Amino acid sequence: MFVRLLPGDPARLMAGLDATEDSILLVRHGLGLDKPLWTQYGIYMNGLVRGDLGVSNRDATPVSAHVAQAFFPTAELTVAAIVVAMLVGLSAGIVAASAHNTPLDVALTSGAILGISLPSFVLAFILIWVFAVTLRLFPTGGPEGTFAVVLPAVTLGVAAAATIARITRSEMLEVMSQEYVRAARAKGHAPLAVILKHALPNTLIPVLTVIGLQVGFLISGAIIVETVFSWHGLGRLLVDAIASRDYPVIQGVVLLFALEFIAVNILTDVLYAWADPRIRYQG
Repeated sequence: MFVRLLPGDPARLMAGLDATEDSILLVRHGLGLDKPLWTQYGIYMNGLVRGDLGVSNRDATPVSAHVAQAFFPTAELTVAAIVVAMLVGLSAGIVAASAHNTPLDVALTSGAILGISLPSFVLAFILIWVFAVTLRLFPTGGPEGTFAVVLPAVTLGVAAAATIARITRSEMLEVMSQEYVRAARAKGHAPLAVILKHALPNTLIPVLTVIGLQVGFLISGAIIVETVFSWHGLGRLLVDAIASRDYPVIQGVVLLFALEFIAVNILTDVLYAWADPRIRYQG
């Protein structure tokens, strides 16, 4: 209902700049925008419980069709960004903890701080200028080509990777000071085996929590990245819907974002039991 507070009149936008007031009133009536807000809300909720997200104001196409068409490009981008974030974040955090108080640790920690601080649209333009315009290794935008997802995924995943790296480093340093890790070292285990077998498994609970939160942020953060790279996903669909005041599409996309965030948090809770068998959830 709060999307109705956005400035602008969708009826006037659809009727055109030269439309008369009578034409605008007819369009507003056809869209149901002349009804009270509570009535519009009731109509929307009545359709929602039946699985009906409504019809787009722009082209009279069901909102579910728009969302379904844009879902898979966003899913592809989000999965690629998660892979980038986990690979880079976990690796950087483990290496930084293993090289504690060394120049490598300082460099990785500084890089993590920069990754968190750098706005995604600034990073996007830097990557486009270096790898698309100068080196011509990747396309500047759009979903065409096998490697088209690389630059958007890196842009979207860098901030998440930086956050994961900082948490992984912090947790690894705490775990590596425990007695059982020292005992494993004293027994002559290889440093890599000590990290992967003894230290890393005991850092997974807080790291999984951060990863789950970052996945939710990646889904919402795709709005900016998809706009910059002309990626035709949910983020781009939402921006276009806001520009045209297409209320049903806005509501449908935001609802899907909320459901995805809830699903990710439920999956994270399930993974807790996998990461630590001592955890049991009682119904």
